[in-house]
Amino acid sequence: MTRLAVRHEAINLAQGFPDFPAPAALKSAAAQAIDADLNQYAITWGAKPFRDAIAAKYQRTYGMEFDPEREITVCCGATEGMIASLLAVLDPGDEVVLFEPFYENYGPDTQLCGATARYVRLQAPDWSFDPDELRAAFTPRTKAIILNSPNNPTGKVFSREELECIAGLCQEFDCLAITDEIYEHILYDGAVHIPIMTLPGMRNRSILVNSMSKTYSVTGWRVGWVLAPPDLTDSVRKVHDFLTVGAAAPLQQAGVYALGLPESYYGQLSQEYSARRDHLVASLQAAGFKCFIPRGAYYVMTDIKSLGFADDSSFVHHLITHLGVAAVPGSSFFSHVSVGTQFVRFCFCKKYETLEMARHQLFRLKSK
Repeated sequence: MTRLAVRHEAINLAQGFPDFPAPAALKSAAAQAIDADLNQYAITWGAKPFRDAIAAKYQRTYGMEFDPEREITVCCGATEGMIASLLAVLDPGDEVVLFEPFYENYGPDTQLCGATARYVRLQAPDWSFDPDELRAAFTPRTKAIILNSPNNPTGKVFSREELECIAGLCQEFDCLAITDEIYEHILYDGAVHIPIMTLPGMRNRSILVNSMSKTYSVTGWRVGWVLAPPDLTDSVRKVHDFLTVGAAAPLQQAGVYALGLPESYYGQLSQEYSARRDHLVASLQAAGFKCFIPRGAYYVMTDIKSLGFADDSSFVHHLITHLGVAAVPGSSFFSHVSVGTQFVRFCFCKKYETLEMARHQLFRLKSK
């Protein structure tokens, strides 16, 4: 969709990257690290100052203790963190439980490992799951469940009760929870992010994947991390070493600054994104979309049934070519294309000028 947006000079509300600057002090920290000649390989599993900063951040935010020497692996973004984790723990023939709609990489990641995905539907409008359906997805071959909260594409933030249900099944079936927590600080309306690793019985059967990309508006830096108990970390580090060797050394040093930012930074981040969310939702609703209001992340899932198009794909192509706005067809987030044809996802991690231009373009839908 981004390629089509560029081709048609459309406003890109498809791919989730900010079009506004990263924090100036963070960019300065990266430049200083380069000037200080931190330009050679760091230790493959991450420079010690950065691993120490990650450990301090989780202690401060969640009261979780991690040994930087044995439980933290720095990698090239959460994308590499996820595939490194899955390759480290999955064997061909294993099964992985996935909630759908899902972030697009999880299905292919599972396939690359030779594992089989078993899908559990999140049901609109609140994107809840049926506990019985979830239980039925677990079998003796289940090795892991992948959990993304706050969720892309729905903006769902899993509740403690839901997490306890998932944790109970992980313990009953002796499998892992692999969590993508990249939107942990982008929360709205009083929503609270709870790492499933903090629940009783889950510390030693969870792998937590995260990165700097979304929280610090540096999606192009590709600096992430994996937190796991020592035995799992040993395996993740081996895979990571042969995938990418290591993340960019000067950007890891800049990450030390980022992870040391005060709590006020994260509160301000949520406030700013909350205002952008409300702006885009109001625009979409005025243009005739049914919106599912997100409680986290920076996406809005919409229902386009009433807009008179055959499916999501034809709609987004019309949106790009005739209205100059790019979005993502909802079917790309489901295991069967036919299931998602009524949905379209928009992102709002954009400047107000961008969102305002999109508002005027979207209003033209009513005159199509």
